[in-house]
Amino acid sequence: MADEEVSDPKALLEERSKAKCVYQWYEYQKCVKRIEDDETGQKHCTGQYFDYWKCVDKNIIVWVLTSERDELAMKC
Repeated sequence: MADEEVSDPKALLEERSKAKCVYQWYEYQKCVKRIEDDETGQKHCTGQYFDYWKCVDKNIIVWVLTSERDELAMKC
C-alpha cells in the first residue's frame, strides 16, 4: 500500500469534463489564433479562457453531486 502512487481525483475529473466543453475550447483557440500577431499586448483571451474552465468546473460539480446523490440513495 505504501508503494501505491497517489492520484489527484480533480485532475481525473477535469479530463472527463473537458470533452463536454469542446465549444468553449474552440472559442478560446479561435481567439488565440486571432490575436497571435498582436504586438501591443493589449489583446487577450482571458474571457474565453475563463469560460472554458467555468464549463469544466460546472461539469465536475454535476458529476460529484450526482455521485453523492447516488451514494446516499444506495444507503437508504
